[in-house]
Amino acid sequence: MENIAEISALVKLLDDPDEEIYQHVEKKLLEYGGEVIHFLENAWEQSFDALLQERIENIVHQIQFNTVKEDLNLWYLSGAFDLLQGAMIINRYQYPDLDEQKIINQIEEIKRDIWLGLQYEMSSVEKVKLINHVLYQQYGFGGNTKNHHDPQNSYLNQVLESKKGNQITLAIIYSTLAQKLDLPVYGINLPQHFILGYIDDSKQEGTEYGVLFYINAFNRGNIFGKHDVDQFLRQLNLEALPEYYRPCSNTDIIRRVIRNLISAYENAGATEKVAELNELQNIIAEVGKE
Repeated sequence: MENIAEISALVKLLDDPDEEIYQHVEKKLLEYGGEVIHFLENAWEQSFDALLQERIENIVHQIQFNTVKEDLNLWYLSGAFDLLQGAMIINRYQYPDLDEQKIINQIEEIKRDIWLGLQYEMSSVEKVKLINHVLYQQYGFGGNTKNHHDPQNSYLNQVLESKKGNQITLAIIYSTLAQKLDLPVYGINLPQHFILGYIDDSKQEGTEYGVLFYINAFNRGNIFGKHDVDQFLRQLNLEALPEYYRPCSNTDIIRRVIRNLISAYENAGATEKVAELNELQNIIAEVGKE
């Protein structure tokens, strides 16, 4: 394969002190994309040159970041139907070698344990209480109240591992589980908070916005009513807009995950990450209003 010969030749030129040559080599390697990562990692392992290692790390990161951008764009343009897929794409920003199948298997395992306890005659509230029992008591999930601004709270693989997350990641796990069990639980984008709504399609769009009751995934699946949302908005001196009561789109949810990460990395002073996450934000930026 001529590609291998060219890639090997390019990798050998990576430590060239001439900046112009390096930029040309970098551009060519970036054009190849993911297929060069294996060669670059081998070269990194065999080198003791700090400059060369840094250049390789930058190129590998850039290739992986480009893949995340392409995947996020494709997810968005295809209709953003799969929330879990959107969350895993963002997860790969920090963990490019993410084992997506492992995440799917972990969620399937929790789903199976809930499914075993489901009975046909259960009410909506009883079904939610069953999810709460399995997720929070059996598996030990909970809100990360001690270290709320840690960016790890926004990455699914870390939350599934540590069982601690922020409002939105726990809500993504919760609603994914519910929907896999055909329970109509969807995210609701409250200011300074993210909650879930249990939807009853038979209720017409009116004062109830089709929501039977609300769920707080951050607080062990606590169930509450519309008046609690009213009170929360009054405390914040905010107008009770319809979008604070009804389900939002998957794009809105992923946009909020990215915003949380931007805020976390701003706090940590990680300016390069903030700039990259802003690029991701722009891919799914609101054009007018959805």
